[in-house]
Amino acid sequence: MDDEYEKLIRRMNPPRVVIDNESSKNATVIQVDSANKQGILLEVVQVLTDLNLMITKAYICSDGGWFMDVFNVTDHDGNKITDEGILDYIQKSLGPDSCFASSMRRSVGVTSGMDHTSIELIGSDRPGLFPKAAAVMQVTDEETGGAITDPERLAMVKRLLCNVLKGSNKSREAKTVVSLGATHTERRLHQMMFDDRDYERMGDDSADEKERPNVNVVNWHDKDYSVVTIKCKDRPKLLFDIVCTLTDMQYVVFHGNVDAEGPEAYQEYCIRHIDGSPVKSDAERQRVIQCLEAAIQRRVSEGLKLELCTSDRVGLLSDVTRIFRENSLTVTRAEVATRAGKAVNTFYVRDASGYPVDPKIIDSIRQTIGQTILRVKDSPEESNQVPQESPTRFLFGGLFKSRSFCNFGLVRSYS
Repeated sequence: MDDEYEKLIRRMNPPRVVIDNESSKNATVIQVDSANKQGILLEVVQVLTDLNLMITKAYICSDGGWFMDVFNVTDHDGNKITDEGILDYIQKSLGPDSCFASSMRRSVGVTSGMDHTSIELIGSDRPGLFPKAAAVMQVTDEETGGAITDPERLAMVKRLLCNVLKGSNKSREAKTVVSLGATHTERRLHQMMFDDRDYERMGDDSADEKERPNVNVVNWHDKDYSVVTIKCKDRPKLLFDIVCTLTDMQYVVFHGNVDAEGPEAYQEYCIRHIDGSPVKSDAERQRVIQCLEAAIQRRVSEGLKLELCTSDRVGLLSDVTRIFRENSLTVTRAEVATRAGKAVNTFYVRDASGYPVDPKIIDSIRQTIGQTILRVKDSPEESNQVPQESPTRFLFGGLFKSRSFCNFGLVRSYS
């Protein structure tokens, strides 16, 4: 839709956001009414997900020219949302105040800003990596605190990263993209894996059959919809992963129902392709199923969860992952972030040989790094703290140690 025309439509029909903390006993109810457009469902879900809210129920309707959705949300403790800052942010992000935001900020999956350099990586496994690994990283220059703009330096970074991904096997596939553009890292990671056709390599392990999501697609001929039903274990950001995948596959959700109040989540969507047609063939149906299964399984946690919180410095990430490696631990997944000068990192680790992680090794690592800096999550002594679902898997440590530092990293691997 033309940007000026979109502004006119939004001026005539400004979006309306109603936040209700009274009607539901267990959740905050958020109702969003707006003129309909392609990708608006993902835009709304993305805002709620980025605030780390749990979506326990959702009712979706965007048939015709109007978008009307209701979301029941809680924090990770299962409490209603009462923080005025969060409630105000939701209103400003989705309500009338967002009407005249630039098309860059309003585009789904894109955020404005040129204060960092984005680096995208995808490559095959070698010792020290995973069977397949992908990453989206945002890095800044140590001296300026902004994006790295020197073409020669960017070319060197790209060359070094490709060498790390390839290892000694020069025929190994490795891709590195360096840019100054800003993007929504989690959505971009989904897109990279989709483009790499990871869905063709997932879900074949019969040992994991019990954990495999139940995804089905049938055509509703009377209404000319395809109906997608999904049953799987609930987890944070599940709705985002599914809606993101359907959007990137160019399907439009016209109606939907989400129920995730228990340990399992049930989701149902009435969809059509962007060209207006339902799923046309069995091959297309199987591809939708495969892609949704892959989107759900990418975020599955494996290993012991460790959380690190300390003052950020250049080389911190390299030092921490080196200590893990020296103690025969493999990082299967990680979220790496810097907030207000603090490194707030989450790692999932397991023994490199496949055995359960030895508690004595963890104790030794914590003594080396610092007992208060590195904590074991979901253990008895940490049971009173809220577990946070990490969206990514970590790939490498300190390639930027001498001249720049990692500001925010998203990495994910898969077999």
